Amino acid sequence: MFVENTTYIFEGWHRAYYMTDWKSTLITAGCDENWSENLRNSLAEKDWSPSLLPIVSKLSLGERLSIDDGHVLYSHPNLNEIGQLANLVKLARYDTKVFFNSNVHINQTNICVLACKFCAFRRSKRQSDAYELSLDNYLLEMDKYANLVDEIHSVGGLHPDWRIEHYEQLITAAKDRYPNIAIKALTAVEIKHLSKQSDISYSQTLRRLKAAGLDSLPGGGAEILNDDVRAVICYGKESSDEYLEIHRQAHSIGIPSNCTMLFGTIETIHDRLIHMDKLRNLADEYGLFQCFVPYPFLPDSTRLPEAQLATSNEILRTIAVSRLMLDSIPHIKAYRMNIGDEVAELALNFGADDIDGTVRQESIMHLAGADSSLNYDIYQMAKLVKDAGFVPIKRNTTYTNFSEVDAKPPKRARRLNVIA
Repeated sequence: MFVENTTYIFEGWHRAYYMTDWKSTLITAGCDENWSENLRNSLAEKDWSPSLLPIVSKLSLGERLSIDDGHVLYSHPNLNEIGQLANLVKLARYDTKVFFNSNVHINQTNICVLACKFCAFRRSKRQSDAYELSLDNYLLEMDKYANLVDEIHSVGGLHPDWRIEHYEQLITAAKDRYPNIAIKALTAVEIKHLSKQSDISYSQTLRRLKAAGLDSLPGGGAEILNDDVRAVICYGKESSDEYLEIHRQAHSIGIPSNCTMLFGTIETIHDRLIHMDKLRNLADEYGLFQCFVPYPFLPDSTRLPEAQLATSNEILRTIAVSRLMLDSIPHIKAYRMNIGDEVAELALNFGADDIDGTVRQESIMHLAGADSSLNYDIYQMAKLVKDAGFVPIKRNTTYTNFSEVDAKPPKRARRLNVIA
């Protein structure tokens, strides 16, 4: 449904126009319902390498790519051709639209009972820089950004003393103060931890959090859905099956979520493809995995010397392969907080259609070595998208409300003539 509307917004000297608003459902998430036909037509207009023709044929017929197809895509020598194929899938779904939102990360605590090798954020309760936000302090953090964002993204450590009541109070208070700000919070392992701490089931935990006002799950913590790999990089976290089951339970009661993949540690290409296959199979059940977020391991201040750090080419290929394999997940994110603005721009031509948001503040990725810009405003986000050759679209958390953004450059300061 399209609703013509023009809104003007100002952030400092920056001005942006919201040109056209429209809505979608949780499941379609803004995707063109005729995307399969669009793709079939665009694929027929190109000449493809012989080794890719069976894959192109499957895509044209709307057939799901196999794990073996994924291996072909990962080993194909022409990265640009893989990117072109993934980009056609993206264009078939969304034309030239690229999505972002206005959000801020508020990490409620860095105290965690686990000590994952790849994590630079976690602290023990005894460390001098450990912290835990009280309810009042959490709301004070929200106050700083409330007039700039429409989403709070909250994940944190597994606090040894917090039960579900703490999070119910926090989410309820946040929603009471700012009912129009979406709360995207708590990874699967946090849900597992709360369930165990409170001696209730996953389903009960999720239902209570939803009743308190939780809007969606961020999907972090999937890492690689191979328990042998998890035993090395994140011993003690939820198992692969537990990650999937927690998201299954969330989807079954109407809580949408993202899903993630951490790559470049000790996993194989086959592990990555099996990971994608497990996620798309779960997406088939309820259609509420809305966005897949693949991001490479960052080594600063972590304890994983055996990691096989991903190159920029590998990041772009993984994003492209994700778009081609994950037919049942609408959106693929180029997570600029992790991969940086430059690679994120390139990724928008390799199948990614989303670049997350303004973020405002972020700790987890930056403590691990990310140097991407924080505190972007809507003009800067829109400019990044336009510089990549696409149309910037501001979205809400759950991909149901959209506004095209026509960003204007900052005004120049007026200078008065100086009399000599």
